[in-house]
Amino acid sequence: MDQLSAMRVFVRVVETGNFSRAATALNMPKTTVTNLIQGLEAHLRTTLLNRTTRRVMVTTDGALYYERATQILSEIDELDGSLTNSQAQPSGRLRVEMAGAFADLLVVPALCDFHTRYPQIHIDLGVGDRLVDYIAENVDCALRGGTPSDQSLVARKVSEMRMITCAAPLYIEKHGLPSEPEDLTRDHFAVGYLQAQAGRILPMEFARNGETTEIVPRYLVSANDARTYMTAIMSGFGIAQAPLFMAREALADGRLVPVLTDWTCEPLPLYVVYPQTRHLSNKVRVFVDWLVKLVRTLD
Repeated sequence: MDQLSAMRVFVRVVETGNFSRAATALNMPKTTVTNLIQGLEAHLRTTLLNRTTRRVMVTTDGALYYERATQILSEIDELDGSLTNSQAQPSGRLRVEMAGAFADLLVVPALCDFHTRYPQIHIDLGVGDRLVDYIAENVDCALRGGTPSDQSLVARKVSEMRMITCAAPLYIEKHGLPSEPEDLTRDHFAVGYLQAQAGRILPMEFARNGETTEIVPRYLVSANDARTYMTAIMSGFGIAQAPLFMAREALADGRLVPVLTDWTCEPLPLYVVYPQTRHLSNKVRVFVDWLVKLVRTLD
């Protein structure tokens, strides 16, 4: 038995919670995964995993072995990386998640620069604001707006996005202009941004002369995707707070206009996140470093 291979397979089974998903992530037959786990348990003379027809559960011995195995594999990967030229020419597939607006307006237009620097890295870009299972889906990192609530992720703050309160002329013609933030709870509507993880509409925050207020607005339409959110605003469904870099073109050509201009919006933090259990390989490091420089161009 190749104990190192068996150890890697065991770690992937624990992280995905399923033999089939582990086999898919490792690009190997499920029978091979099963045989390696059985061989590892025979070698260690203990049961690491309890199997049922629907799920895999880690035993007490399995949890202890997983903790040490992840440390050992991380150290091996780090050692291998330090003795090769992978830092200069990292390679392989990189699975990245981000909102569609980040992809369309910021990252994809600049990717040619990244591939000129690192031609051997191939990026699989997942687009959307959906809830992601980073381990099961083998996601290396993600670019996310707002402070992450998932404590299992490592979060690195990389920038802040200026926000603006705005609406479409179509909405203003129909409903008029609000005079204060509280109008959004009674006489006006907002476009709601649905936070997928919490299943709730994000509140709107306003500040003026040291005074701050948080509003949970009325809404007719909400969305959990940034592009759909912007489309709903420009379609006249309500007032919204949007990142300035997403709204700038529409503000310039009149499709959106600023409202409640006496009040300011708190900047929205921007984070790069990745799983704690995922070794930060050289390909991920260079992409994150490139992404950090890119997002700092936002105003």
